[in-house]
Amino acid sequence: MRGSTSSSYAYLGPEGTFTEAALLQVPGAESARRVPASTVGAALDAVRSGSVDAAMVPIENSVEGGVSATLDAIAVGAPLRILREELVPITFVLAVRPGTALDGVRRIGTHGHAWAQCRNWVDANVRDAEYFPTSSTAAAAYGLADGDGSYDAAICSPLVAGRLGLTVLATDIGDVTDAVTRFVLVGRPDALPPRTGADKTTLVIPLPEDHPGALMQILDQFAARGVNLSRIESRPTGQFLGDYFFSVDADGHVEDARVADALKGLHRISPGLRFLGSYARADRRTPAVERHTSDDAFGAADAWLGDILGGR
Repeated sequence: MRGSTSSSYAYLGPEGTFTEAALLQVPGAESARRVPASTVGAALDAVRSGSVDAAMVPIENSVEGGVSATLDAIAVGAPLRILREELVPITFVLAVRPGTALDGVRRIGTHGHAWAQCRNWVDANVRDAEYFPTSSTAAAAYGLADGDGSYDAAICSPLVAGRLGLTVLATDIGDVTDAVTRFVLVGRPDALPPRTGADKTTLVIPLPEDHPGALMQILDQFAARGVNLSRIESRPTGQFLGDYFFSVDADGHVEDARVADALKGLHRISPGLRFLGSYARADRRTPAVERHTSDDAFGAADAWLGDILGGR
């Protein structure tokens, strides 16, 4: 994705979300066409339909873990490909319409993840306030600014509060001051970002059958090849109770011999394996690779076996 002025991007809207902030970190996105979507699914469907080139969606939060809406939507339907990731520090404010005081706050609108990250502050400062769920923190701010009587305060980003002219009663109200959300730019599966040496590979691994040691079989494919997993989460398929898939982030690129060999092993166990992409890590951290799992070691092993088979 070149990020030129001809590019177009969907993102979880409305304007002013942390997702838009993540998108604006992509080179060229500021001058590209940006289309807010009401849900993660709608943003990804815009990519699948070809109406946009790519979509920015949240996938993981340092406090709440994986974003289930994204993990589920990207695991089914026409294949997609993660092109890059971005990290955004998350800072929340309590915003109200001008003239509203803190003792006048009875209901607070925000996204579920934001509410979970601000509960301690809410309990300490507006103990009796009720939670009103919204599709995003920005949507809460827009609803408040438009005079929605469902709630009288919003937990949102300082960016959107300032854009809408809301009064900020409190800043930095998150329970974790250094919270970060990870976002991924998702495109169609016709591009593979080049290997950088500091990469991440994301997979969806269905559990073919539930039996003792089934998860261990999957994990062994990574462990035996020296591939570290930075995230593994189970998600229900929705087909029937007890039917799950695993969403996994592995250190390395599919062009790394150890990762490629692990994927081949996984495919033998779980033919429904879905490759979601290999892309540069946002933190640029390189993995520790043991000598016997290096590309050279795999190449030497292939050459050794080739000599044996060639001498028959």
